[in-house]
Amino acid sequence: MEIAHLVAFNIALLAAIASPGPSLLFLIKTTLSAGRAAGIAAASGLALMAALWTLAALLGLDSLFTLFPWLYALMKTAGAAYLIYMAIQMWRHARDPIGAAAEVPHRRAFLSGMLVNLGNPKSVFFAAAVLVVIFPPSLSATEKAIIFANHLAIEMIVQPALAILLSTGAVRRRYLAAKPILDRATAAILGAFGLRLLLTR
Repeated sequence: MEIAHLVAFNIALLAAIASPGPSLLFLIKTTLSAGRAAGIAAASGLALMAALWTLAALLGLDSLFTLFPWLYALMKTAGAAYLIYMAIQMWRHARDPIGAAAEVPHRRAFLSGMLVNLGNPKSVFFAAAVLVVIFPPSLSATEKAIIFANHLAIEMIVQPALAILLSTGAVRRRYLAAKPILDRATAAILGAFGLRLLLTR
């Protein structure tokens, strides 16, 4: 493994973090509604779980999913159900005043972030595909540990940085002005992600 491999992996990783999806939507919603500290906690949960999916791919969990399709189906169904539950709650509370929504314990925000990324077992297949394309075969245990640590470091820097950026006064004021519309739009998109996850292979 060479430095160039890690650079290429990091480019792919940054593109994945910035792409629209359940994790980015969750981070935006949590930060804007519950504040910077809760957003950073949620970002840390998202980051840790994303890195753990890469570790799982490095350890061959994709092969386990292929060998035991029911395990993949179980995880996918649970993940889809969680996303749909989040969407329903977000839709129902779209018109609630921001003060009620702001009381989000940091521990709960962190665990929710982990659950959002845990809820998409396709992440391990994505991670496996990226790893196969970028890195040479037969990685040593040390090289796998370096890849995992690198992924975790990038996630732990970028995700909280996004939360800090989103928590600026101007962004928050704009969110508050359009909260019911934005919350319901986000709920609809999260629900669609959940249904798609539930209905596709």
